[in-house]
Amino acid sequence: MNTDELVWPRSLWAAVTPSGPALPSVRGALKADVIVIGAGFTGLSTALHLRKAGEDVAVVEAMEPGWGASGSNNGQVIPALSRVDPDELVERYGAAGERFAGLIRDSAALLFDTVREHGIAAEAEQTGWIQPAHTPGRMKIAERRVRQWSRLGAPVELLSADRMRDLLGSGAWHGGWSNPTGGHINPLALARGLAQAVIDKGGRIYVRSPALRYAREGERWLVHTPTGVVSARSLVLASNAYTGEFSKSLAPRIAREFIPAISWQMATRPLSHEVRRSLLPGRQAMSDTHGDLYFCRYDARHRLVTGGALIAPFGEERRLKAMIAARIVRLFPQIGAVTFDYVWNGYIGMTPDYTPRFHRLGRDAYAWAGCNGRGVALALAAGRELAKAVRGAPDAELALPFTEPTPIPLQGIMRELAPLMMLVYRYRDSRDVA
Repeated sequence: MNTDELVWPRSLWAAVTPSGPALPSVRGALKADVIVIGAGFTGLSTALHLRKAGEDVAVVEAMEPGWGASGSNNGQVIPALSRVDPDELVERYGAAGERFAGLIRDSAALLFDTVREHGIAAEAEQTGWIQPAHTPGRMKIAERRVRQWSRLGAPVELLSADRMRDLLGSGAWHGGWSNPTGGHINPLALARGLAQAVIDKGGRIYVRSPALRYAREGERWLVHTPTGVVSARSLVLASNAYTGEFSKSLAPRIAREFIPAISWQMATRPLSHEVRRSLLPGRQAMSDTHGDLYFCRYDARHRLVTGGALIAPFGEERRLKAMIAARIVRLFPQIGAVTFDYVWNGYIGMTPDYTPRFHRLGRDAYAWAGCNGRGVALALAAGRELAKAVRGAPDAELALPFTEPTPIPLQGIMRELAPLMMLVYRYRDSRDVA
């Protein structure tokens, strides 16, 4: 991928978000206490927490803060994983899984607290998150999740079909559950605001400086870029779904342990006050139990921000506009004719078991990958934990279940075939299964 010409996705967020801080590229030999690879949510959160602790931190970014998945997603702030519940985390990782579940529980609150603490103009609305059940059988999922998250102290609520109709303005769902700590943000504004907060705290961010490779030499980690080398005592790899996109030599085992799946986002024209009185009147974020996910939220200009998935890669924008417009009208007839002003996409890192991966790369070096579509809240929370790990916190104080990288066999072929999984999801969605 070429960094010579910076081209932002043609997204709603790129169109409405003020520019971020002007930042330099790596030139020559540089030193820091900690080097962070990637200026997305995780890298910037890690850097910000390290600066608060007095560490000299340098972030190297292939493009610009928020250029990748962090600035291109839907902006929903969700304190839950997509398909893995707390009990499964505990069963899989023991005490570390229980701490990780607690981190997820608190992740949305941490994000909104960070926005308030640093005065980040991210169009943040902590209006809650709702997961409606699209079949009666899927209500078993809602019941299970409310039961498990309640045991961990999350303020979750089981919702009846009538209550869901009131909250969403649609009778298409059979109930579900909600968590009031969630909500939504402008993700690109959040990324740029975090970058400014790092700079304000005395951190350094270098842009258009893709990390080509890293290595341990003596007591230091060296990160090589096309125009220089940065050395540091400690290293954090936070490139997530874009690991391997700029250099196949950066972290090949980590780059092969997830599928970089294309996620399509869309934004309608601003909706009228009359429509907004009945369609998501509380302005919550919503994503349901479909495998072929139905999701939406408002932005600050009252556009409905939604999206969808395609199997065949042709005529994407035209086909998505027709398919998602028909879906929205079916779910919310009061909306009338639907017109989309913006259609864009980015990668999300999907692991086979829908669980994020956290790794030790060596002495004083850490990495994570695999957001599975829930990276907004989780990424900021993971950054805090990675900063604690860099500063020497013992495992018992870290809410991250560390494992060894597990590359997916024939990952290149699986990446090409991944869109066909949508056929499986749609078949399952059509059946009343839990």
